[in-house]
Amino acid sequence: MNTITKNLKEQWDALKAENPHIRIRNAADQLGVSEAELLATQAGDTVTRLRPEFAEILQEVEKLGRVMALTRNDECVHERKGVYLNPDFSSPFASLFVGEDIDLRIFLMHWDKAFAVAEKGEHGDRKSLQFFGKDGLAIHKIYLTKDSNETAFDELVAKYKSDNQATEETTVAVPLNIDEKPDSDIDVKGFQEAWVNLKDTHEFFGMLKKFGVTRTQALRLAPEGEYTKKIEKDAIVTMLENAAEQKLPIMVFVGNRGNIQIHTGTVRKTMWHNNWFNVLDPDFNLHLDMDKIAQTWIVRKPTEDGMVTAIEVFNEMGEIIVQFFGKRKPGIPELEGWRDLVASL
Repeated sequence: MNTITKNLKEQWDALKAENPHIRIRNAADQLGVSEAELLATQAGDTVTRLRPEFAEILQEVEKLGRVMALTRNDECVHERKGVYLNPDFSSPFASLFVGEDIDLRIFLMHWDKAFAVAEKGEHGDRKSLQFFGKDGLAIHKIYLTKDSNETAFDELVAKYKSDNQATEETTVAVPLNIDEKPDSDIDVKGFQEAWVNLKDTHEFFGMLKKFGVTRTQALRLAPEGEYTKKIEKDAIVTMLENAAEQKLPIMVFVGNRGNIQIHTGTVRKTMWHNNWFNVLDPDFNLHLDMDKIAQTWIVRKPTEDGMVTAIEVFNEMGEIIVQFFGKRKPGIPELEGWRDLVASL
């Protein structure tokens, strides 16, 4: 173990001794390193490096049974329990798991590192698979639950264990793509016409690319009328509390550059904890840092099934934090209850 790793390990041990409940992501921030670098200091002890054969590993996760999937960004954490069903890794652009519980859109070009972790806790080991980008930021984590198949987990780890169990991790900065062209350089009329003529919500990203607009710029330059409306961030709390009260099924999308995780269904228990607003249900947890929200918009996109309404939430750099929709599927119009709820905000 070289001096740098030893020092980092000692610093983390000291931090944990001082604050036993500190989360690794927060510890990494405090120590000025990435989460992957901190995790790697435990290789050979509580951490096992895995070969970066992500598609192969993920397609075996169904064997683990019921697990908890976790995807997050700096402002929001999305946790969903279920079984990884119906994998589709046929597309070079986005891989999928499509189940009622675990619903993911995976962008493997951004995945770089894989670890198996057995954290020691007062209630025994907590085992997980953890995946990171080149910058050492977590992309996706899969935690065993009391209902998981621990033997299958151990077999998977043994199968994909890497020959490299080094305790030092290298990371590279991944540049943020947040540059915005002046509005005067945009074909605003063409952009607005394209928006009005959308047939599917999935065409929206391609439209942004075609006209060279950022997402928040698009919301500013949207066609006149009902297409966009900027709202206060407190409306998110009102919406979630009302959806819970009305037992209205919604969709909650949270992602980062490597993965998007989706919950579809009702929400029940909502509560504040400091600056975080939370959904705390048996199978779905959401933790949203309200202090880090810079912009909140109602966004409406035409489709062949009628208008689709979203609440889109952004950080100060214009990156999307979380999106909310009413529960829907292609071929089925949006829930009237969702439209009414959003209209009331």
